[in-house]
Amino acid sequence: MQHVPGTIRSTALAVLGVIGLAGCQMIDGKDDGRPRAKPAEMSARVVAPGQKAGDNTLTQARISTKSGEILILEEDGSVTTMDLDSPAGQDAFTISEADLAALNANLDLDFGGLVAASLPKKKTAQEKALEAFAARSQPALPTLSETQTIAPEQFIAAKVEPMNRGRATDLVEVTANLREGVDADIAFSYATCALAGWAKENGTPYGRHIRTLQAERNGKLLIGSAFILSQDKPMGLRVMETNETLRECKARGIPAA
Repeated sequence: MQHVPGTIRSTALAVLGVIGLAGCQMIDGKDDGRPRAKPAEMSARVVAPGQKAGDNTLTQARISTKSGEILILEEDGSVTTMDLDSPAGQDAFTISEADLAALNANLDLDFGGLVAASLPKKKTAQEKALEAFAARSQPALPTLSETQTIAPEQFIAAKVEPMNRGRATDLVEVTANLREGVDADIAFSYATCALAGWAKENGTPYGRHIRTLQAERNGKLLIGSAFILSQDKPMGLRVMETNETLRECKARGIPAA
């Protein structure tokens, strides 16, 4: 027989006691139809493993129907008696689903009808909020449709400048010039790629998008995108990761300067 933890052995003994109580409805004499008095104590015989294989002995166990007194078989063959309503007795019956699984594996018992199925863990309000935020997040570069084309002549020039000069700030603005009529997603991608190239040169791994403005001037499309730079990945609906963004810009044929 494999080793069974003390709390599991206690539970097995309790199961035997419940079975014994359920079957103790027959008494000597004629049945007068009145409810039978509950016995003060029930006895059960349990198998205790011996030193050699197959050398098992029957051991007497007691379960009190009033105080809940139980007898626990220890690993060395000794016995411990305690009351179920005592702190030690209550602790002995503290059992997890993992303990029940181990008991089933050791004693080949089926607790399917005694233990309710595990309920899914409820998500906290914070977890729900983070999932909702993640569902709204977007990649650094917009997803382009198959009908959108990218040509080198669409991109004229771009520059990155810190905002609020003279102050310690991680806020920068990307100004990008493109040919008039260029799709807004392609224009924003150009500004993001320009930021990624600048961030690479300055050792900045992340940039969180704040806002983007666009206007047409002198036959050109003018884009102004603001980003907050950081060394650690920030939370944001659109976050630029420098190295990953540069690889995507190269794959799309968008310049990063």
